[in-house]
This record gives sequence, structure tokens and C-alpha cells, in this order.
Amino acid sequence: MGSSKSSESNNNNTKNVDDWLPITSNRTAKWYYSTFHNVTAMVGAGVLSLPYAMSQMGWYWGGVVLLTSWVVTLYTLWQMVEMHEMVPGKRFDRYHELGQEAFGEKLGLWVVVPQQLTVEVGVNILYMVTGGKSLKKIYDTACPTCSPLRTTYFIMIFGSVHFFLSHCPNFNSISFVSFLAAVTSLSYSTIGWGASVHKGISPEVEYGPRASTQIGRMFNGFQALGEVAFAYAGHNVVLEIQATMPSTQEKPCKKPMWKGVIGAYIIVAICYFPVAFVGYAAFGNTVEDNILISLEKPAWLIIMANAFVVIHVIGSYQIFAMGVFDMVESYMVKGLKFAPSKILRFTVRTVYVALTLFLGMTFPFFGGLLSFFGGFAFAPTTYFLPCIMWLAIYKPRRFSLSWWTNWICILIGVLLMVLAPIGALRHLILQAKTYKFYS
Repeated sequence: MGSSKSSESNNNNTKNVDDWLPITSNRTAKWYYSTFHNVTAMVGAGVLSLPYAMSQMGWYWGGVVLLTSWVVTLYTLWQMVEMHEMVPGKRFDRYHELGQEAFGEKLGLWVVVPQQLTVEVGVNILYMVTGGKSLKKIYDTACPTCSPLRTTYFIMIFGSVHFFLSHCPNFNSISFVSFLAAVTSLSYSTIGWGASVHKGISPEVEYGPRASTQIGRMFNGFQALGEVAFAYAGHNVVLEIQATMPSTQEKPCKKPMWKGVIGAYIIVAICYFPVAFVGYAAFGNTVEDNILISLEKPAWLIIMANAFVVIHVIGSYQIFAMGVFDMVESYMVKGLKFAPSKILRFTVRTVYVALTLFLGMTFPFFGGLLSFFGGFAFAPTTYFLPCIMWLAIYKPRRFSLSWWTNWICILIGVLLMVLAPIGALRHLILQAKTYKFYS
């Protein structure tokens, strides 16, 4: 009798904690929430660097890498959506819970959590930098005669917004911010390629390699792989987005979720391919690591595009931060036995925003950081971890189509993970030579 009472009380405690945590507190999301959450998570700073990545790889390899990444990541995203409810009566609401099912209770945590945290925190630091740089571009373009201000100040202005927004309790409470972010991502991508078309191809544009040496070209190619990998980041929050949907045995949430994912991937293609190809065509091998920096005229269009970037990365920051908040808050409550309270939530989120703001101000190397995080952490969580989990859980027959497909994706992902950080580190070292802190 006593044991049934204690198990009932444990179940109630677990339910109370789940009702408080940001990922599981509200399961009323519609399929289209999935579309704009996924677009907001995926289309970010990465799309603006795609023409630069193309300039490092050239037309042929650039096109092959972009298209292959789109296909492979859509396949691995489908796997994650399918695996969300593969155990009857149970939902894997978080990436690490799926990892624990595939690799065991302890190993699953160690395999997934460090990589997922690296992605989410890395993206948030990078979005602090992107938001600050876009605000600076607006200021410089709107008032070319004003005295120049440090990038650091603009990163602080951008970061201050998140001290307020980060206190939205869960995913569904930021759905309007996410919707705005998804719309603006489509807008600034269109401006990026539309303004490039308007500029046209000058006679002096060259498409030869950026580096003069064979070694330089090779390292640039490695770095470009990381930039492309970074552009497909949605997998790190896809299970958490799916967890916000209602699900029953008759109507599992994988159907509306997949519908939302397809919508998101169509928008991703509309954003990525024109920006990459048209931006590279217009500027050739002199394109900047952010296409909007290459576009100087007309001033009003550049201001508008950068304003859209700011709105978009505000939403993106929140989508990735929500995963971190859930992880830290659940550890504080379940692991360290803190009581779920508003004070705990306020403290965790304020400290986190302050930390990402400080790191963004200290290391604002846009291109190198993008590629380093892209290869080091995004490649595993996006390109091959879902395939390894699929092989571990479903155990497809050896040499079957599913078996081959997964092993090919794993091979592509491992190559990305090894090569991209090498190119990125070289780029960071070259940039750091001339860098002054808090400039």
C-alpha cells in the first residue's frame, strides 16, 4: 500500500515538473507552428554566408555540397520525426532522451548533451554577434557622417532585448516572435539575391579560387563545408518542437510535424539556393562572408535587409535558448532538487543571456566561428547521429537500402566533422592576428 502511494506521489511530482518545464508545459501546437519554428531555427546567419562558401568551393563543388546537404538533412530530419514516438505510449520529447533509448541511460546523455549544448550555446553566441553587426550596418548606412561606434556597443544593444524575451515560459509563448522571424528570414534572403540580380555581373567579376596557393584552396574548401553544415541546424530542436504538439494513438503527432517540416524545407530551398548562386554570380570571389555587407546600394534596401536580419536572429536566439533553458532548468529541479519557481527560472535565464552576450562581445569572428561550430557540432547532430540512432534502434537488415543510406549519410557527416573545423581554425588564427579585443 505504502509503495503504491509513494509511486503515485512520484508520478505527480514528475507531472508537476513536466508541466513547469518549457518543452513539455504546453502541448497545443498546430502543424504550421512546426513550419515557422523550423524555418526560424534553420534559416539564420548561415544563409548569408552561402555565397562566400560558394566562392571557396567554386560552381561545381559548391552546387553539389549545397544540394547534397539539403537532401541528407531532410532525410535525417524525417528519421527524427519518426523516432519521436517509436515506443508505444512514450514520447521522446528531447534529443538526449532519444540518445538514451539508442545508446543506454548514461552513454546516451554523454553522446548527445555536450554536442547539443555546443550547438545551442554556439548559435546563441553567434546570433549576438550577427545581431550586433547588423545593427552597426544600419547605423553606418543611415548616418555615414556620424562618428563611428564600436561593434561591442551594438552587440550590447541587441543582447538587452533578450533579457526581457527570455522570460517567455515555453515554445508556444514565443510562436509570434518565431512567426515574425520566419517571415523576415524569407524577406532578407529575397533582398540578398534580388539586390544581387539588380546589381548584375560586372565585367571585372572573377570566379577563380580565393586563395593563391593549393594549400590555401584546400583549407578554404574545408571551411566552406562547415559554413554549409551550419546552415542546417534545425535538428537540434526538432524533437523539442514536436513535443509541443498534441498526440494520441489514433492521431500521432508525426503526421502534422512532417507536414510542417516539408513546408519549412520548401522555404529553406527558396531562401538558400537563390542567395548562394545569385550572390556568388554577382560578386564572384570578392564576396564578403555576409552577403549583405557586400551590397552597398541602395542605402534604404540595405537598412531594411539588416533590420530583417535583426528581427530574425532575435527569434532564432529564443528558439535555441529554449532548449538550453529546458536542459538547465530540468537539471536544477530533477538533479539538484531545487523547487520549480519563478525565481529559479529568472536567475537561470538572466545568467545565460549575460554569458552569451559577454562571449559574443569578446569573440566576434563571424565567418570562422560559423564554420568551426558548423563542422565540430552541427555535422554530428544533423548529419549522422540520427542515422546511428536509427541503426541502433530499428536494426535494418545488413546491405538493405535503409542500411546503405544510413551508412552513406554517416560517412558524409564524419568527413564534415573532421574537415570543417580544420579549415575554420586556420581562418580564426589568421583573423586573430589582427584582432583587437572589444573594438
